[in-house]
Amino acid sequence: MRRRQFLTNSAGLTGASVSALGLGLSACSPGSDTTTLKVLVASYDKSVGSSIGDQWGGLVSAFEKAHPTVKIALERVPFDKLDRTLARRVKDGEAPDIAQSNVFAPYAEDDQLYGASDLFDIRTEADFTRSYAEAGSVKHIQYGIPFLASTPRLFYNKALFKQAAITGAPTSWDELRAAAVALKGIGVKTPYGLQLGPEAAEDEALSWLLADEGGYAGLAAGYDFNTAANVRTLTWLRDELVAKGLAGADPAGLNRTAAYEQFMRGRIGMLIAHPVLMGAADKVKFPYAHAAFPTRSGGAAAPVGLSDWLMAFKQNGRSEACGTFLRYLYGRKSAKTYGGGQAALPVTGSASAALRADPAQRPLWKFIDQMPQAQFQPVSLRSWPTVRAAIRKEIGAAVTKGGDPGAVLASLDTTAAQAEL
Repeated sequence: MRRRQFLTNSAGLTGASVSALGLGLSACSPGSDTTTLKVLVASYDKSVGSSIGDQWGGLVSAFEKAHPTVKIALERVPFDKLDRTLARRVKDGEAPDIAQSNVFAPYAEDDQLYGASDLFDIRTEADFTRSYAEAGSVKHIQYGIPFLASTPRLFYNKALFKQAAITGAPTSWDELRAAAVALKGIGVKTPYGLQLGPEAAEDEALSWLLADEGGYAGLAAGYDFNTAANVRTLTWLRDELVAKGLAGADPAGLNRTAAYEQFMRGRIGMLIAHPVLMGAADKVKFPYAHAAFPTRSGGAAAPVGLSDWLMAFKQNGRSEACGTFLRYLYGRKSAKTYGGGQAALPVTGSASAALRADPAQRPLWKFIDQMPQAQFQPVSLRSWPTVRAAIRKEIGAAVTKGGDPGAVLASLDTTAAQAEL
């Protein structure tokens, strides 16, 4: 599971209720009317702002009280081992009934998953935020159910901005560079935290590419890295931020968790971050604000959409029980609870509207408002985990001194083509 220690503790999304999915209902006992669902979910380290999983127990208890014929057997696996554990279980013929993962496309392509229409009534299925539902689809059928969802924004240190005489959030790349120069002028070590380390480089890079008419995929299906727009973006980062000392000493090694921690210590002036950062900052009354990440020429860029995914496996034939649990999890009351309570975002329209109308959830409103415009990595492609690993390993080299953006992007295209074979 990519991002997290800090983030998942998380963003994505929909945290508490989602976590609740970890229950595990196993099979029906002989002669019993009770069905037990096996549910495999992630557990998280305690890090800055982390709290995922805190509400699983309450959610499961409430579900089982409302549905006494369905029991949840919840198994938690450390998030950095979850994808491997799930893959091994499936390979060994021991698939859980419901699982959380970063990866759903291979299981969908192998016809191992129930589609959303097998699990949800029409009203609930239609309630998912369209951008997230589409991202969870393979060949126009939704298999990945968004969980721990998030979109990032540009966070900045208000105290440092005031000290540097910066009057507001940058609304273009020229303004972002000017703000970084001003921050460097007052001694800020890393004016902009360019997070191209191996923890989540694909997220940071895509935010910049989307802001300059680029991305990872072309108009047709498949990957398209080595484009004029992508070369232009990475060249700007190399020449205008990194080469001028405005992105710290080692952006290719800066991971998300470390960046969030450095921001909280006043060592980073601004960075792309997720709602989870707000919880940690609010606890210590840290002086921050956030704004939409700007496009190159000015205005708000489309945000990157992030999510873990829940999926229901066919192997044990428990579609009815799986659907009962998932409908409960994504019902308005549960979705609202886990959406706001974990600094994660609700992934249904009804839960979003409920949070959007709640003054106590005001800090999340701007994040919720931008979710329909979210753009995703090509998570619906079976090859994405392999390509993602290559991005994490190589993309940082494109913006360092002497880096060749075109060569790096061409290499990624080659990796992607081979992964698609």
